[in-house]
Amino acid sequence: MPTYQYSAKDQNARTITGKIVAGDEATVLDELRKRRLVILEIKEQRSSLSSTGERAKAIKVEEVILFTRQMATMIDAGIPILQTMEALQEQAANPSFKKVLGAIKEDIRLGSGLSAAFAKHPRVFDNLFVNMLRVGETGGVLTMILERLAGYTEKSAKLKRKVTMAMVYPAVIVSMAFIVTTILLVKVVPTFKTIYGSFGRELPPMTAILLNFSDACQQNFLFFIAGMGALVGLFVLAKRNEKGAYEIDRWKLAVPIFGDLICKVSVSRFCRTLSVLVQSGVPILESLDIVRRTIGNLVLESIIKDVIESVRGGESIAEPLSRSRIFPTMVTRMIAVGEQSGQLDKMLSKVGEFYDDQVDSAVEGLTSMIEPLIIGFLGIVVGFIVMALFLPIINITQVLQ
Repeated sequence: MPTYQYSAKDQNARTITGKIVAGDEATVLDELRKRRLVILEIKEQRSSLSSTGERAKAIKVEEVILFTRQMATMIDAGIPILQTMEALQEQAANPSFKKVLGAIKEDIRLGSGLSAAFAKHPRVFDNLFVNMLRVGETGGVLTMILERLAGYTEKSAKLKRKVTMAMVYPAVIVSMAFIVTTILLVKVVPTFKTIYGSFGRELPPMTAILLNFSDACQQNFLFFIAGMGALVGLFVLAKRNEKGAYEIDRWKLAVPIFGDLICKVSVSRFCRTLSVLVQSGVPILESLDIVRRTIGNLVLESIIKDVIESVRGGESIAEPLSRSRIFPTMVTRMIAVGEQSGQLDKMLSKVGEFYDDQVDSAVEGLTSMIEPLIIGFLGIVVGFIVMALFLPIINITQVLQ
């Protein structure tokens, strides 16, 4: 059986760590709850492969969404769980996903609970999926929970695609511009330098600047590449270090333009995830802990840790969020109203929808703003190079005439 490493808070708010050998993460969660601990983190000590020996990266989120919707439909039609899993395994096109579903089916056949069987594959079905599945399993509302899961996962994937496109598009254009400019400076400009050397005349200042810059690029090209490689290496090392990863995530939230977009995405994810969990009947502390693990930013993860401690101490959710200065005032006030009125899930859902629209607008605005800026910059750079290269030829032509 796998070994799970955990960190948690005891009743005196002290952080404790330890290891538990268990069949799945659900068993570890149950054991820690019996000890009355507030769970901070659970990690399985295992290899980089999933429990079925397949890499989870081979399984797309669209396959999980389709599987969840089909499972909800079949269970709603009254088909037993085991037969449902057999049918879904047979029609799975991805061999990796087929193997995962086969392992889950066998666990269920041997008497394992549904959520416990899914919990053995955390790289495919995350904590949110497993916990909501457990609620649906014990509450007899599995179809409703699966439909909510499919809707939530679909919205999350759609939002992620939009943000990725907003980030990738300018990065690709800038990279292409950098490559084209580098080729011009390293390959094309030196050819013109040889031609100009035969003129025996003083070059215009613009051309002289370009040729000097081209020489510098040629002489220091390898140093530049090595420097870029070193920066990438430092970034990777920083990401692997907890303090470095925290500083990188804080920088992401502070960077102009993109930081605001990342913040809106994080607020949307926080509200939608917490809303789905609360609607499904997951206890608030457990819901916050799941949100903390799925938020994707260490700064926000630290804020949610503070929220968990505050709620455990009797405070509301809105109070520690407002002190963080990252969550907008509108969000914290709507959450406060939701807590007071007993409609927290509805308020969170409304805030999540509002910020989904905000992200859509931000992505469209970012794309429409960056495109002309990059085109204008490219025009200036390429125009400068062309003018600098042909100015001596124009001058020579005028002298000859």
